[in-house]
This record gives sequence, C-alpha cells and structure tokens, in this order.
Amino acid sequence: MRLNKLKDFIREEFIGLNVLVYRCGIKSLEGIYGNIIDETKNTFVIETGNKRLIVPKAISKFLFFYNGYIIFVDGKLINKRPWERIKIKIVKKV
Repeated sequence: MRLNKLKDFIREEFIGLNVLVYRCGIKSLEGIYGNIIDETKNTFVIETGNKRLIVPKAISKFLFFYNGYIIFVDGKLINKRPWERIKIKIVKKV
C-alpha cells in the first residue's frame, strides 16, 4: 500500500473493521481476531464471538483487514482519540 493510502487509512473510522492483535504486551491478548465495536484514546473494544475484550493500543501491534488489504499498524501510531488521528503526520523513513 502506498504511503498516501496509509495516511488515509490512519484517518479512517476503525469501528466496524476486522482486526487481529498480532503482538501485545499482554500475552493472553495476542492472536485475538474480531470486530472493533468501540474505540477510546488508549484502547479498542474487540468483539470475538460472544466475548468483548479491551485491548490497549500502545503496547500492541495490529493487522487490520480493510478493502481487500491487510494493513500492519503499530498501536503507538494510533494511540490517540479518533478525531485526533486526522492531525497525524506520517514521515517516510529511508
């Protein structure tokens, strides 16, 4: 995915997207796959079947499934309120 598309994705609404918790500082949350049903500044609420789990963003890495793409995002990048993500500046590292 091109950098411009990544910027657009970061600004999207995450509620309703499918997500996989790829890595997490809390080992019991790794590998969780489900639908994001709520978002706060520091957490996602992910519904997996009949459970709702609260996953901290700052210590996690996520795989989002979005429009046929699988997008890897470090939670530190999105550890903001949803309306604050619009202002995020992403710089390409060489």
